[in-house]
Amino acid sequence: MRLEKLVGDRFKERPADCVIDSHALMVRGGYIKQVGNGIYSSYTVLRRITHKIEEIIRQEMESIDGQEVQFPVVVPASLWEESGRYFTVNAELARFKDRNDTPMVLGMTHEEPAVHLVREYGQTYAKYPFMIYQIQTKFRDEARPRAGLIRVREFVMKDGYSYHTSQEDLDTYYESAHKAYERIFARVGIPDVVSVASDSGMMGGKISHEFMMLTPVGEDSIVICQKCNYRANLEAAESLVINDTSAPPEPLNKVHTPGTKTINDVCEFLRTPIQVSCKAVVYQKAKSGEYVVVFTRGDLDTNETKISNHLQEEIHPATITETSSLIAGYMGPINLKGAVVLFDSSLKGINSLCCGANEVDYHYTGFNIERDYGPAEYHDFSKVSEGGICPTCKEPALTISRGIEVGNIFQLGDKYTRAMDMKYTDEAGNLNYPVMGCYGIGVGRLAASVCEAKHDDYGPIWPMSIAPWQVHVCCVRASDAETKVIADDLYSKLKAQGIEVIYDDRPVSAGVMFSDADLLGVPVRVIVSPRNIKESCLEIMTRDKAVSAKVEIGEAVSYVKTLVCELLA
Repeated sequence: MRLEKLVGDRFKERPADCVIDSHALMVRGGYIKQVGNGIYSSYTVLRRITHKIEEIIRQEMESIDGQEVQFPVVVPASLWEESGRYFTVNAELARFKDRNDTPMVLGMTHEEPAVHLVREYGQTYAKYPFMIYQIQTKFRDEARPRAGLIRVREFVMKDGYSYHTSQEDLDTYYESAHKAYERIFARVGIPDVVSVASDSGMMGGKISHEFMMLTPVGEDSIVICQKCNYRANLEAAESLVINDTSAPPEPLNKVHTPGTKTINDVCEFLRTPIQVSCKAVVYQKAKSGEYVVVFTRGDLDTNETKISNHLQEEIHPATITETSSLIAGYMGPINLKGAVVLFDSSLKGINSLCCGANEVDYHYTGFNIERDYGPAEYHDFSKVSEGGICPTCKEPALTISRGIEVGNIFQLGDKYTRAMDMKYTDEAGNLNYPVMGCYGIGVGRLAASVCEAKHDDYGPIWPMSIAPWQVHVCCVRASDAETKVIADDLYSKLKAQGIEVIYDDRPVSAGVMFSDADLLGVPVRVIVSPRNIKESCLEIMTRDKAVSAKVEIGEAVSYVKTLVCELLA
């Protein structure tokens, strides 16, 4: 293709609203154009990249017996009502009515249509196991889209669904899907993606993993143990603390603590270590508005996802009104009214705590939960912190890194098959619900993530496997007849060899030409110029600067073809 015909402009200035490099480079390089908040059109350059990513995904899905299907973008709300998610998913799900007043949704994920497609087919055990997948447009009404294609509202995603007659078979297939994902990320050019245990959220199921590309600009926090292989998303990471249980209980004592609304103020006033304080954090249930007070050790932060999962409903930070019985800044478990009370496991075993007295300017010291409150259930509601104790090896070796989620897999169990009444007859003639796995990769996000990982100050450095073109021919000073003839001939011969070429013979300066080439990020660049021709050679280099050579004109096609093959290997 000739660059002069390529739709889309390239420019030098970084857009002010681009917070990460991949977003800025894709806008500057003519890859995307914003249509609305979190909604983008793709130019030819990006489509060539995502098409190659999709083909890699197809190959790997078919290597684990996946069969490609396609579900509709617009789905009757009745399917989501069958699963129950129509009523539990919040504003992220776009709802509307068609001209016949039928409730519809825009698919943000497709578990319901996936069950609908095969529930008649899968009525006998002999049909199992099987896996279906699609590559399809989805819409999620994201509250805070950001970072270009990293977090959008409309996106293209590969989502796959496997069906099994036993948990053991699902476990085996889940592992094969995990390995296929590792191959996908290696093939697109980011082999150092890590798999972490994650929270399954609205998807349901008990086992799930996210594939994270570690980068300082990532929006997710990843907990990694430096001593063992433990890895988890911060939302799912188990918080483990070891308390000193040897100190004897102290008598309960109500103390006047004027103006001490924060846990740090209280501990400083009482000269008490923060590790033996009981902090109150208040939420409200999204639907009912009921207050939920979570008590945790004073030096820890609560994890909203863990609390929401425990309650099995959405929550948000509370607004404490004058009509409530809660005393902001002075809440404690004793005689607390008007709220659900939860205890974090970090408080277990501490014999004497300081806590709020539910009275302005007063706290208790010597609070013992079992003695002064009564039997309590303890659950993990707190966030892991840097240097925390690993739940696997029990070493204080946890670190927190940032990452971009580039894929996820879930063991859904029978959540959707049971809810939507998909059954099969087993060998003994009994009816059972099949168990499911779910496997997702966002195609545009993966392209942007590769760009984030593989770029310099001038533009992307695309891996050969997904590059928009394999070779970029730059004809410097196309007005020179001999230069133009040699460049045209090279372009024709490379195409005849089946090599994907973008050819720039525009009447522009070398600086503009090379700047555009950097923004396109094609792996191999060939420079045809009067200066090189005088030496009877062409300049051939790779975008990552690992290769730079002057090759005789007659050997250039062979050299380029070999180099392309090496970079594809």
